[in-house]
Amino acid sequence: MVAAIALIVAIGWRRSRRWWLVWLPVCVVVGLLGALAARLYVNSEGLASDPAPFYLWVWIGVFAAGVAVAVLGWRGSSWWRRGVAVLAIPLTLVAALLALNKWVGYYPSVQTAWGALTAGPLPNQIDAAELPGLRNTVQTTGKLVEVDIPADASGFKHRSEYVYLPPAWFAGPTPPRLPVIMMVAGEFNTPADWIRTGNAMPIIDGYAKAHGGQAPIFVFVDSGGSFNNDTECVNGPRGNAADHLTKDVRPYLAQQFGASDQAANWAVVGWSMGGTCAIDLTVMHPDLFSTFEDIAGDHGPTSGTKDQTISRLYGGDAAKWDEFDPRTAMMRHGPYQGVAGWFEDTVTPTNTASPYGGGGGHRPQSDAPTGFGGHDEFKDSDEAGAADDLCATAKTVGISCSVHRIISFHTWQFAERAFSDALPWLAAQIKTPGATDSPA
Repeated sequence: MVAAIALIVAIGWRRSRRWWLVWLPVCVVVGLLGALAARLYVNSEGLASDPAPFYLWVWIGVFAAGVAVAVLGWRGSSWWRRGVAVLAIPLTLVAALLALNKWVGYYPSVQTAWGALTAGPLPNQIDAAELPGLRNTVQTTGKLVEVDIPADASGFKHRSEYVYLPPAWFAGPTPPRLPVIMMVAGEFNTPADWIRTGNAMPIIDGYAKAHGGQAPIFVFVDSGGSFNNDTECVNGPRGNAADHLTKDVRPYLAQQFGASDQAANWAVVGWSMGGTCAIDLTVMHPDLFSTFEDIAGDHGPTSGTKDQTISRLYGGDAAKWDEFDPRTAMMRHGPYQGVAGWFEDTVTPTNTASPYGGGGGHRPQSDAPTGFGGHDEFKDSDEAGAADDLCATAKTVGISCSVHRIISFHTWQFAERAFSDALPWLAAQIKTPGATDSPA
């Protein structure tokens, strides 16, 4: 409301006839072009699965129009109107960013946003140097440590990553050989996203508490190297992300924390782009991973259309597209033994007024709607039907899998719920001590 009022005041009422007939219409056109350009960019880059809500494009257009009003209306304006026009620019930008955040659910609270902005400490985070002093002690919660994993094998330039160690890791004189779950975030990401935004720590600690301190080790990896570098966890011009996760991260966990190095004890969990990474890493490397949870991933690594993907992710090498395509990889490798997967996807609530949707309940596949959240409006979206298609292919080559659906939208809140639902099954699949069999 403040942004809208500021922009109205900046436009003014006592203006020249030329302003009303020429310059204000130009500002409106600038706003429309700004909104259209943003929408075309999102579509061409394949940046989203659910079509954005209309109010996002409105606020982007209002922001672009506000910039035009400040620039084109500068001459002949009073000092106070100039000040209001300048003030309207950050206000409308914040409104647009709030609309974006409401769509994707990236920051569920001001506290979360402030923690990410200031890079404040994460829950139960300690310095790695403190770990020896905690050996052979009783811990009521797990501990999180920041690690700088050498990239000798991959050459992938990455940010610091995080390792969660459950209470059982500290209990004896030497670390037990615990199983590991690798956590991969979405396209625009930091390694801490699963922790800050996905609320993973309370979920994991809750599981550990219910199982006498026993839980897997978790590693929160960097699949991009920077916030907006969409690698899709493949090797290519954007970096050897696949090699980093398989040749750098995995050996490091075994060497530094005594984790198991057996494929049967490793799982990958991913959300959105990370969901694609989860199945891709597992079916391409069944000698390294045996279990995956694909949360709203695509049919395969995607960066726009197929031709755009081959160009952007593989430098024009079409053979690489086949190499990293999950269905092609499964058919080339099969049959598999001891590999299992959990797919989780959204079913849009009937009432689409809130982008966070209704968090509960499951709905049969036949009830899945189209339109907002059903992906038919986004011709470049590759998520539509991916869970069913991939699971169907997986079953033909001996991979045990199941498809689950939650009434929700494509947000971090959905990812949090999906991870919480699957964790008991994941822990049982990778043979976590104390885990009981949990049907998929």
